[in-house]
Amino acid sequence: MELTFLGTAGPRGWPQPFCTCASCLGCTGSAVREPSCVLVDGTLLIDCGPEPAHAAARAARPLTGVRHLLLSGPGESASLGWLPAAGLDMVAAPSGPPSGLPAPTAGGPPWQTVEAGEQFTLGSHHVRVLPGGSPGRVAYAVTGPGGARLLYIPSSVLAPEADAAPAWADGRPYDAVLLDVVAWPERLAALRREGAVTEETDVLAVHLSHEAPPGEELQRRLAAWGARAVSDGGVVRLGADPDRQPVRPHRTLILGGARSGKSAEAERRLSAVPDVVYVATGGTRDGDAEWATRVAAHRDRRPASWTTVESTDLAALIGAAAGPMLIDCLSLWLTAVMDECGAWDDEAWDSGACDAVRARVDELAAAWRACRAPLVAVGNEVGSGVVPPTSSGRRFRDELGRLNAAIAAESDEVLLVVAGLSLTLRGLPRKPRHARS
Repeated sequence: MELTFLGTAGPRGWPQPFCTCASCLGCTGSAVREPSCVLVDGTLLIDCGPEPAHAAARAARPLTGVRHLLLSGPGESASLGWLPAAGLDMVAAPSGPPSGLPAPTAGGPPWQTVEAGEQFTLGSHHVRVLPGGSPGRVAYAVTGPGGARLLYIPSSVLAPEADAAPAWADGRPYDAVLLDVVAWPERLAALRREGAVTEETDVLAVHLSHEAPPGEELQRRLAAWGARAVSDGGVVRLGADPDRQPVRPHRTLILGGARSGKSAEAERRLSAVPDVVYVATGGTRDGDAEWATRVAAHRDRRPASWTTVESTDLAALIGAAAGPMLIDCLSLWLTAVMDECGAWDDEAWDSGACDAVRARVDELAAAWRACRAPLVAVGNEVGSGVVPPTSSGRRFRDELGRLNAAIAAESDEVLLVVAGLSLTLRGLPRKPRHARS
């Protein structure tokens, strides 16, 4: 199955007309995206942008072979004046014919209103109509002549709890899934939970808009979710690369200062993964209302499907990890370890506490290196701040720097978050997952 992406943005494109946000102003050249429109095997068109013929010409994939058009909702059927009066075998959508489309009686293409649960064959493609996750919209599951399976999910403003992820799954994984993963990574997590998306599924981001980060940040965020975005005009051939493997970070360390956004970044990186174990190392502090508020804010951000474990025995937890794990944070863990070892006292530090603390750090680093489950850890970066006035404060700063360096040395990816923006200190190399023209 060959997919030609004639557009990959939301209904208004990216950049949006006359928008002066930083994302839109920075979207130029090859980064410009038209409303989502996908050409399947040169004969089947799913949704359509305002100028699909021009987009197809730029991709060297003319629309002369198109015989069928599937529309996922009313927002994707507003610009059909380009359709020929004849030549298409069918146009299908969940609502009535849009304005600008010639009626069948006037020589226009045959029209069919579809709803979830229907199945039909269009040429060499079998189509299943699925719930769209929003009123008036539908998703499409398309099986090609070679057996390749594609799931196309429309854009939606509804939260993932209101979507139809179980209905999108049929017990078998798809070869490719096209969805707005930036807006709703939780949908991807639900598809993974249902078995519809596996490590072999090519997850392709569509319906992108200026709410998404631009440039390299978009690709980095998608890679963390096991997804990618292709430029308008890009071609993806499913099954063309039998050795394809998703390039995803295995162990990620996220550093940053206070209130830099490092915890939100860590949680976002695992939001497309089901059944995450969240390890909170801060514990509880009786009578500290401000601390309780912080803990509650973190808890409210996390998906309900995540499991929370409060512990400082990180080496044992990492060693037993069978699935994705998020640790927040290493700084609080080190605080607890120094408490347990009596390392705040100068005399105790020189009498063995130093060796005890560093042995715990070495144990943690060894467990981090040996773990095969996806790991994300958060830590504070305090070495650039004011020099602490006490010897115990300086000792903590120094040991935290050593801890961060030890974990970073065993990490596939290391990020520094500053003012909510992530800087990549170490990243995985990219490689294409499918052949492209």
